[in-house]
Amino acid sequence: MQRHAASLQHDDELTQLAWYAQRRPLYTGGNTVELLRGGQTLFPAMRDRIDQAQHSVWVAFYIVHPQGQAGMVLQALKRAARRGVNVHMVVDGVGSRDAPETVWRELMQAGVQLEVYRPLHRVWGLLDASQWRRLHMKLCTVDDEAAFIGGINLIDDCFDLHHGWTELPRLDYAVAVSGPVVTPVVHTIRAMWTRARFGRDWRDDLSQWARDPHRLRNLRHLWQHARLRLTPREQGQLRQAPPPYSPMRAAFVLRDNLRQRRTIERAALQAMQQARQRIDIVTPYFYPRRAIRIALRQAAARGVQVRLLLQGKLDYRIAGIAARVLYAELQRHGVRIHEYQPAFLHAKILAVDDEWATIGSSNLDPLSLVLNLEANLIVRDRGFSQALGQALEQDFANSREVLQDPAGTPTTWGRRLERAAVGWLAKAYLWLAGATGRY
Repeated sequence: MQRHAASLQHDDELTQLAWYAQRRPLYTGGNTVELLRGGQTLFPAMRDRIDQAQHSVWVAFYIVHPQGQAGMVLQALKRAARRGVNVHMVVDGVGSRDAPETVWRELMQAGVQLEVYRPLHRVWGLLDASQWRRLHMKLCTVDDEAAFIGGINLIDDCFDLHHGWTELPRLDYAVAVSGPVVTPVVHTIRAMWTRARFGRDWRDDLSQWARDPHRLRNLRHLWQHARLRLTPREQGQLRQAPPPYSPMRAAFVLRDNLRQRRTIERAALQAMQQARQRIDIVTPYFYPRRAIRIALRQAAARGVQVRLLLQGKLDYRIAGIAARVLYAELQRHGVRIHEYQPAFLHAKILAVDDEWATIGSSNLDPLSLVLNLEANLIVRDRGFSQALGQALEQDFANSREVLQDPAGTPTTWGRRLERAAVGWLAKAYLWLAGATGRY
């Protein structure tokens, strides 16, 4: 009897983790997703929702800095902790190293349970390959019912750690989410917090259970059971709700260095390969694998409108050079390239046709696709895609299209050398970070 009870308990625990066991997006219905443009929209929404928290708040960010509007979220976290809400926060040890020590001290004094993911104490710590793999997620959940997912760090839109204050806000996006898709977001932040504190998380437990062939065979069945429990049963009532509260199909996807190494990349690649009308990519850092470049070229060749919106105002010069060495290759096949002009660009969006879109922390470069811990939301909903498309049209209107240089076809020896140098640097970086396999 005790053995049977223990088996049932293990199965119940594994059911909660079954979404992570699958290496592909797993969609649930009955979700609501609201598009948020910039921290000026996200931060007040987060503050208000945290101020309503009754039980728990979980937060994970790459960069945290108290300047400007970001401070309202930090104040809300302290207020929640003081009134007895369980507030857990995990920040990256490199991305948030410039925040004043008083920020962390005041949070902990208020009762926030703060952890730093892989703090870098010495420069020679970079000799440890694991230090190159950073927590790049931007996530928040409240009472296990609402979540915020995106590319926006907890830093004011008009403040940059390297360039100081800017006149115009950087371009960035996030989403506010409720519904069953919040559950894996909660699991992920808890795992990151636990990993930072104890050096292990529920993925270690999953790997132990997966050694049992019987349990491994049951993973798919367990996910289906969990999915039924996570999806609201009153689908009829949900369908009657007016926009923007109508149910949406959504999937939370992450990239880690364990089981979910390529989930985000494969989902993006599949969407590009299936595109029929348009592909819009917005990212500050663009140096994808050859497979993604081929998918973009093939899409343009079959008549799909393929547009890239990249940085016009560079925050890191090497990142701009890396993207620009690919311009000629893509333009020759019909890909249109735009550079955002008004301010820094930090958004990470992929929109395909009028029914598939992803927003999150993942760029299309080696750091995001091979090394960092990333988190995105995929939404399959025509109404959401149309709203996102309208917002992106404004962003493309504020950009400058980079016209194809006739002198670049065929590629000159100088440009070939520049591209070879960028490729060598990328491979060297990945090698130093302990990445294996071709990129």
